[in-house]
Amino acid sequence: MSERKIKIGITHGDTNGIGYEVILKALEDPRMLELCTPVIYGSAKVAATYRKLAELPPVQLHQIPSAAQASPDQINIINVVDEQLKVEPGVASHDAGHAAFLALESAVTDLRNGEIDALVTAPINKSTIRSEKFSFPGHTEYLEASLSDGSQKALMILASEKIRVALVTIHTPVAKISEEITEENVLARIQAFDAALESDFAIRHPRIAVLSLNPHSGEDGLIGTEEKEQIIPAIEKAREAKINAFGPFAADGFFGSGMWEKFDGILAMYHDQGLAPFKTLAMDAGVNVTSGLPFVRTSPDHGTGMDIAGKGIASADSMRQAIYAAIDIFRSRHHHAEALRNPLRKQYVERNKKDNVVLDLTKSSDE
Repeated sequence: MSERKIKIGITHGDTNGIGYEVILKALEDPRMLELCTPVIYGSAKVAATYRKLAELPPVQLHQIPSAAQASPDQINIINVVDEQLKVEPGVASHDAGHAAFLALESAVTDLRNGEIDALVTAPINKSTIRSEKFSFPGHTEYLEASLSDGSQKALMILASEKIRVALVTIHTPVAKISEEITEENVLARIQAFDAALESDFAIRHPRIAVLSLNPHSGEDGLIGTEEKEQIIPAIEKAREAKINAFGPFAADGFFGSGMWEKFDGILAMYHDQGLAPFKTLAMDAGVNVTSGLPFVRTSPDHGTGMDIAGKGIASADSMRQAIYAAIDIFRSRHHHAEALRNPLRKQYVERNKKDNVVLDLTKSSDE
């Protein structure tokens, strides 16, 4: 594959949040067009409203009817919402949530049909977006249902240049987390994380730290048995499969001592266990990556920012990094697939124990 410009679909997220502000700020640098062809799914009218409200530098948007007609030298936008949509910065409304869903649905359809190469999503309000068509806890679960053939599970990874955190459970209520910490689930997440670190982040033989569920790693069963009965057996099976998995580590000491710096990836058992330290270490530079699916999706690692919407003070750093990450992961997956497409023949010899004859397995039978 030549290093062509990748077509990046960008959904506007909740229209009463900071989505348009961070999108327009991230795209205002003309050098962005040297790296990709942006296609915004949203509303040119809403974009213009926020450009005025937040006093943003003028960003020229090229309106197109479909992603197939995107201009590679312009910032493209597809109008997918009602032009009469009312913009109310900072207000949680179902109209804004529905607008977020329409953009997401349109972009996912184009992603599935090959009209765009990768997807970057601005934040949604998980309450106002809910409807008969969107009954999911978040983007990750929706994308898994929309883009997977049923045999694949989406893996949520929060990534920056210095730390990568994946989750066994994502948006699971705390009271139900332990029910999902099974040997099967933990092993599947270790395997998926290992594969993602290799294909999406180009890390050969990654070292993965697995966190415990209970304080002090369960204190040998005194403070919970999940470590002994579920997590440790999963780690042992992963190591039998030649995966460099280690642990389980008590989360407080693991992050407090700086041990996290010694690993390529960290598998946390639940949302806040992994994301609280991640956002402390890498909030502005962090990116949410959905791995494990046949399509690339990233997003900023922050929410809708309702308290600052329309004020012009939202940072676009995470959105900018999300676009960069989508480009990098798309290319990394392609190079990884190319490298595995035609592997070299094994070059070794094997001794036939019965006849004490050396067999050269590098030669064909008719040589």
